[in-house]
Amino acid sequence: MTELPFANRAAAGRALAQKLDAREYANPVVYALPRGGVPVALEIARKLAAPMDLLLVRKIGVPRHEELAAGSIVDGEQPDIIVNDEIVHAAGMSKAAFHDAAARALKEIERRRELYLGDAKPIAAKGATAILVDDGIATGASMRAAIEAVRRREPKKVVVAVPVSSRDAAIEFSELADAFVCVAAPADFGAVGYYYRDFSQLTDEEVIALMRQARALGSEPQLEAK
Repeated sequence: MTELPFANRAAAGRALAQKLDAREYANPVVYALPRGGVPVALEIARKLAAPMDLLLVRKIGVPRHEELAAGSIVDGEQPDIIVNDEIVHAAGMSKAAFHDAAARALKEIERRRELYLGDAKPIAAKGATAILVDDGIATGASMRAAIEAVRRREPKKVVVAVPVSSRDAAIEFSELADAFVCVAAPADFGAVGYYYRDFSQLTDEEVIALMRQARALGSEPQLEAK
């Protein structure tokens, strides 16, 4: 039985990797939501001998009300735009305004991807078991967008994997994904950071170094013969 709190994100990743390994998913590709998901995902990719990539999610804010998410943009071979129709309608946001906000979000995603991965190409999810990894879920707005975007890319399965989660999020993501794998989902959740002794924010330099290690594991999933 895993003792909480985890020492750090790497320790949490090793505990989560054991659970995923036992499920023997075919053709896994590990996608980390940065920054906190990266050290967790690296331990999973090592255990599963799977390729690993980043999945950058950026909110598309309503002009002058940036706290409201009119949608999200998720990077990949072809970045996907997820529209929150309810917010767009309520805010009276025009198509032109949404397009401009989405373009700004995409520019920032492209900047961050180049910073973290250089010119490395995104790893395709088609036909693979796409394992989406973060260091925990409290509300999960970014993970919802990630699931919707990755679904469009025709994976064999979408698996959400996190070390810790609120009970409500565990129920929700068990329904949204093909599988939800979690080490602990306490009833009295609080916040993700409560379950780590070291929950310090990663620097860009640390993410870059971790992704160099990930790239050394391999870059393409081994797909089953048809």
